Amino acid sequence: MFSGASNFVESVDSAFFFITAISVFFLVLVTFLMIFFVFKYNKKRNPKAVNIHGNVPLEITWTVIPTILVLFMFWFGWVGYKQMSTIPENAYQIDVTAQMWQFKFHYKNGVQTDTLYVPHKTPVQLNLKSLDVNHALFIPAFRIKKDVYANRVNKVWFEPEEIGSFDIACAEYCGLNHSYMYTRIVVMPQNDFDKWLAEAVPKESTEANENQDAKTTTTESTGTAEDTTTN
Repeated sequence: MFSGASNFVESVDSAFFFITAISVFFLVLVTFLMIFFVFKYNKKRNPKAVNIHGNVPLEITWTVIPTILVLFMFWFGWVGYKQMSTIPENAYQIDVTAQMWQFKFHYKNGVQTDTLYVPHKTPVQLNLKSLDVNHALFIPAFRIKKDVYANRVNKVWFEPEEIGSFDIACAEYCGLNHSYMYTRIVVMPQNDFDKWLAEAVPKESTEANENQDAKTTTTESTGTAEDTTTN
C-alpha cells in the first residue's frame, strides 16, 4: 500500500484502508458482543426470558452512526472517482487495442508495441477499444482498471511517479487464454522516452519519409535546372 507508483495510489489506498478499518472494527465489536451476550443471558443466569419493547436512544444511535460512516465512505470514493475522471488537457495520448489475448499500444508517430512505454512524471491518457470481446486493462501498481469494449472508446489516465516496470493484466474473462493476457508498462525518464520513441519509428514510415524527401529534392533540382535553361 501507498507505494506511490502513480498519482492515484494515495487516494485509492486511503479509501481502501478507511473502509477496511471500519469493517474490522465492527467485525470485532459484533463478535465480542455476540460472545458476551451468550454468557450474560444464558439459561442458567436467566431462566425466564424477558422481552424488550424498544429503546429509542439506542435505535437512533445505530441508525445515525452507520449513516455517517457510509457518507464518509462515499466521500472518499467520490474524491477518487472525480480525480480519475478529470483528464488533463496536456495528457500524452496513446491508443490501446485489446484482442484475444493481447494488448497493442499505438503511438502518434506510428510506433506499435505490445509493451506500454510512458514518460515519467507526465500525464498519460489511454484510449481503449476492443477488436472482439470485452476486456479490462488493469495496472495494479497504479490502482487503475478500465473496461475495454468493442465499438466504443473508453478513456483512462494516470501520471507515473516511479521509474520502473509494472504488470498489466486483463481483468475481464475473455476466453480460453485469458490468464495469459499479461504485459508490462515501462516508466522511463522523459529524455530516455523521447530517444526510444524516435528510434522506434517503423521502418516503413522512415522509408516513406526518405522517399518523400528524395522526391522533394528531385523536384527542386528539376525546377532549378529548368530555370537555369530558361535563363
